Amino acid sequence: MDKPIPIDEEYTFEEGLILSSTNLSGIINYANRKFCKISGYDKNELVGANHNIVRHPDMPKAAFSKLWETLQAGKDWTGIVKNLRKDGSYYWVFSHITPIIKNGEIKGYSAARRPALRSEINESILTYKELLEKENN
Repeated sequence: MDKPIPIDEEYTFEEGLILSSTNLSGIINYANRKFCKISGYDKNELVGANHNIVRHPDMPKAAFSKLWETLQAGKDWTGIVKNLRKDGSYYWVFSHITPIIKNGEIKGYSAARRPALRSEINESILTYKELLEKENN
């Protein structure tokens, strides 16, 4: 059994791939076991919920507006994301999100996430801090 993690402490994982898919509105329609384990949510809590259930408040709005702009244009998006676990701790992922296209139309989105490397996290922290400062001024 995992030991409890204090609120706002980093949760790290070293292997595995978090997989999920959503509809056009970001409602989760698939979550693999790794997503459940890492996020701390049961599958029935994730499926049917908006994907922003794991959105950490430290993530700048600008990062997600660029993500949505890219996906809605039918292109893949790749980046580092800080996510919030159910217990209040957080985890970092390297995320690759792809539009699901059927008959020439975007029908949803599929995401594959791996543990982010410490170098990727450190670089992202600086970038996100600058974006948050701009948003708050």
